[in-house]
Amino acid sequence: MGKKTMGIHHITAIVGHPQENVDFYAGVLGLRLVKQTVNFDDPGTYHLYFGDEGGKPGTIITFFPWANAYQGKIGDGQVGVTSYVVPKGSMAFWEKRLAKFGVSFSKMERFGEQSIVFDDPHGLHLEIVEREEGENNNWNFGEVVPEVAIKGFGGATLYSTRPDKTGELLEKIMGLELVGKEGEFARYRSTGDIGNIIDLKLTTVGRGQMGVGTVHHIAWRAEDDQDQLDWQKFVAASGYGVTAVRDRNYFNAIYFREHGEILFEIATDPPGFAHDESPDTMGKQLMLPAQYEPHREQLERELLPIEVRVLD
Repeated sequence: MGKKTMGIHHITAIVGHPQENVDFYAGVLGLRLVKQTVNFDDPGTYHLYFGDEGGKPGTIITFFPWANAYQGKIGDGQVGVTSYVVPKGSMAFWEKRLAKFGVSFSKMERFGEQSIVFDDPHGLHLEIVEREEGENNNWNFGEVVPEVAIKGFGGATLYSTRPDKTGELLEKIMGLELVGKEGEFARYRSTGDIGNIIDLKLTTVGRGQMGVGTVHHIAWRAEDDQDQLDWQKFVAASGYGVTAVRDRNYFNAIYFREHGEILFEIATDPPGFAHDESPDTMGKQLMLPAQYEPHREQLERELLPIEVRVLD
């Protein structure tokens, strides 16, 4: 039984001070803070979710912000670069916007596409690329309007300890199509219209070290709970150790580490982020799972205060 994922569901990274994180992804990049909750395994730490207006799969980047934590090292066994896609004709806007906020960037061409390459305040490698595919993001924030707003993920660049094995996994297990090779990279495409382009670095760069400024895991889309159970069986039958289903409140998740040492998750599209607050109020207050609600007062005292601010 072969399977195909539509592409990226979300990407989760470790960063530093939470207010710096909010200021960059909301204030500079114009993404919506769609959910503020806590790390279910470490409730003294925020888990912040940023995405498009509705928080659709393929648009969500999530963060565990640890102020004053040690800096990580981007390398093999990680997502090396997270790519965002914007509407055609909006690249000049983003060059001006990054310059306005003092964000250094360079330009790069790969597989016939121009992209802007830059880092967030905590060292995560990011890029912006223009593409026709994917719906526009209707979220307005400061000067970031739907005509130029980030649609969601363009994709990601994977750094693997065993690129041959990771490439085999992308094709034979995740169901992506190899569309070409250029220099040190192979490009794969999934069936979705966003979060659908994966570049795999074919040479190793040295092992990464988890910490601030690194991606913790990349999550792939499952249509629903039954599809996820099918994925669980398929991945296990293919020789990977896969976890039991874990309830993450806004999706269910299973995890496995592929042979190139990158942590993969497969997450369900439903129920999404509006089931415990309305679409209009998403992200405005701290939402806690039932097991932590009795500890709300203590957690709110411990968590650093954050505010979504228009920086223009």
